[in-house]
Amino acid sequence: MRHVGRLIVICVTVIRYGLDELALSSFRQPWVRMLVRVMTIGRTLDAPRGERLRMGLERLGPIFVKFGQVLSTRRDLLPADLADELAQLQDNVPPFPAEQARRMVESAFGKPIDVVFARFDTEPVASASIAQVHFAQLKDGREVAVKVLRPGMLDVIDDDLALLRTLAVWVERLSADGKRLKPREVVAEFDIYLHDELDLVREAANAAQLRRNMQGIDVIMVPEMVWDYCTPTVIVMERMYGVPISQVQRLVEAGVDIPKLARDGVTIFFTQVFRDGFFHADMHPGNIQVSIAPETFGRYVALDFGIVGTLAESDKEYLAQNFIAFFRRDYKRVAELHVESGWVPAATRVDQLEGAIRAVCEPHFDRPLKDISLGQVLLRLFQTSRRFNVEIQPQLVLLQKTLLNVEGLGRQLDPELDLWNTAKPFLERWMNEQVGWAGFVERVKNEAPRYVQLLPELPRLMHQAMQPRGHDSQRALEALLAEQRRTNRWLRAGVGLALAVSLGLLTMQVLPRLH
Repeated sequence: MRHVGRLIVICVTVIRYGLDELALSSFRQPWVRMLVRVMTIGRTLDAPRGERLRMGLERLGPIFVKFGQVLSTRRDLLPADLADELAQLQDNVPPFPAEQARRMVESAFGKPIDVVFARFDTEPVASASIAQVHFAQLKDGREVAVKVLRPGMLDVIDDDLALLRTLAVWVERLSADGKRLKPREVVAEFDIYLHDELDLVREAANAAQLRRNMQGIDVIMVPEMVWDYCTPTVIVMERMYGVPISQVQRLVEAGVDIPKLARDGVTIFFTQVFRDGFFHADMHPGNIQVSIAPETFGRYVALDFGIVGTLAESDKEYLAQNFIAFFRRDYKRVAELHVESGWVPAATRVDQLEGAIRAVCEPHFDRPLKDISLGQVLLRLFQTSRRFNVEIQPQLVLLQKTLLNVEGLGRQLDPELDLWNTAKPFLERWMNEQVGWAGFVERVKNEAPRYVQLLPELPRLMHQAMQPRGHDSQRALEALLAEQRRTNRWLRAGVGLALAVSLGLLTMQVLPRLH
């Protein structure tokens, strides 16, 4: 009954905000469209469809808000107006009562809150769809931030995910675009993201990895985790001080070099992506602050590490070859790489895909670099990919979404930001490491331990490889004959033993009768 009640709420919300019209045009069954139109007689819808979709998701609660945020990253699936509107979804939701937060902290640590903290602020400083944050002070005097998972989130999420899976199945069956949109795969991807965020220990581990990676770069700070007090539902971290990066005027008044700040943001992102293959994938203004303390003046402060992106070596190699081809304007090679990687069906005509990619990229090369939007180029490529049924990899979609965030943030800070020139040193260094001599030396260095193990065995292996095949066959035949002779001896011994036992039994039966 709980599922039925929730489904009724969803249906009422869908009809109220006219969300049914978003899908009716692609439904094959006329009776579905007719039924909805009868149910909505007299309804007036003035707001644009993207705004109505955002408002409907906000009305349905935190889980659907988070779903809209994740869906906004799939610009390869959504029209631009819907993706842009969903990108405006924020995590500002009403906080849950402080008493509940205290009980969850005590339950997670198994001890009264006063035993752990010298001070625990009851008013949260931030409230999101998954968790909220309270400032506190440990017994040793350290100022910390305590992130507490919303109570009952797991049950609510599992219930709503079950409904989303059901709805995805029906959309796939009834909608003409169902197979292309892959609703079940989108829900499954959302399931993974959401359950990752529900495990706060995973978020703490992500923060620790980013902190370790960024230690050699003095333009960003990542809070240190207090591992003694990190659990799946509550984590404690170093308290960070900074000004939200969206408050540009306040930063200017504090004396921050805004153009340098914009360049530093690009440096941080490309370093994480191209050097480490591990990047903060939720870099919207709410998660980024700037320090104005004298000792760390002008440095970025990163927060909220629930979503991170990773790139495997194969992804890096693929991206390296694509970048080289793009810089050389070798669009045919770009198209061939898509076919070779299996991203497009094998029957795709390379010349047609080459022409589509050229139409997207060529206009940008004849403009000043400062006027080129790398994020928009990627966005156009994703939109073009629909026609060729390109299978977009989730990790690269996350990369594209983060790049759009970084580029938008950088241009907000400095409209003259030259993203490509800022990123070029990292791209050149990375490509050289991947496909140049430096990359060759690095791969040899990585394989050295394996070579050390094989070198002592190399003479024996070479000797075996040089032996004539006839000798090997002769030795195999001799071994087979020896085994056969050994088997025959065992058989003869077994038959003799069986005859002796049979004779003994027969004698035991005959002798009493003779007596």
